[in-house]
This record gives sequence, C-alpha cells and structure tokens, in this order.
Amino acid sequence: MSVDIDRFDIKILHELQKDASISNQELAERIGLTAAPCSRRVKQLEENGFIERQVIRVNERKVGLNLIALLHISMDKHIPERFEAFETAIAEIPEVMECYLITGHDADYQLKVAVADMDSYHDILLGKITRITGVSGVKSSFIMRKVVDTTAVPLHYLKR
Repeated sequence: MSVDIDRFDIKILHELQKDASISNQELAERIGLTAAPCSRRVKQLEENGFIERQVIRVNERKVGLNLIALLHISMDKHIPERFEAFETAIAEIPEVMECYLITGHDADYQLKVAVADMDSYHDILLGKITRITGVSGVKSSFIMRKVVDTTAVPLHYLKR
C-alpha cells in the first residue's frame, strides 16, 4: 500500500536525518508547524515505515576501531540454505557493521567490518568469517579515508 506524504513530511524527514536529537518544538519551528501537528506527523511517519528507527552514530576511531575493511565474500554453492546459514552466522559477529548480498561482482556478499587493528582483523577473518560453511573466498580492501559518510536518504525527488 502506498502512502502519500506532503511537503511538511518531507521537511520532517530532511530535518530528522540531519539531527534526530532535536526537540519536537525545534523541529516544528524549522518546518513551519506547531508542536502538536508536528508530533502527530512524526508518529505517522514512524507507523507508516518512513522512519525505521533513531540511532546514535558513534565515531569508530574514538572507540578504538581504527581499521575499517570491506570484504568481498564468495560462496561455494548458490543455494538458499547456504546463503541463509551464512547470513545467520555473519549476523552474530559484532564487528560486521554491514552485510549486503550483491551482484555484478566476483563475490556474493560485501561486508563492512570495524576492528582495532590488523591483528584483530586477522582474528576475525581467520577465526570467524572463513570458518563459516560455504565461504570459498575472501578479498579485502581497507578504507584509508572517508570521502562521503552519511546515512541520509536523498529526498529531493519527492518534492511536491
């Protein structure tokens, strides 16, 4: 079922993507509504699935995670049971920040892993990831610098 959103809803989404910690009063002022209708709109956006959750982003380096790796994982068999087992196992590794089933590459999955250093990476790679049944290959790349780092979804195409 498609739910229509208007310019106020788009403004709410835009502002909350920038800073979800602002008060409802501040949000209402920024988008040009009073507090009560603004609060109702936020609640409706949550109920309709436009807002999935609100989280705090932690600076990886401030907590000692100085090495971020992108891994391309190849699987030995392309069968649903193998993929399900991999996805269940990989979800249990806290250092895995993101996992995508991908296409158009020599890999089946792409992972983003955050660890303290190369020794920690070695332990995760050889102690956990390569031990998952079905993993037949891993290619690693290491992030040198973040050029674009956002969780904001582009909303400009929704303009009404």
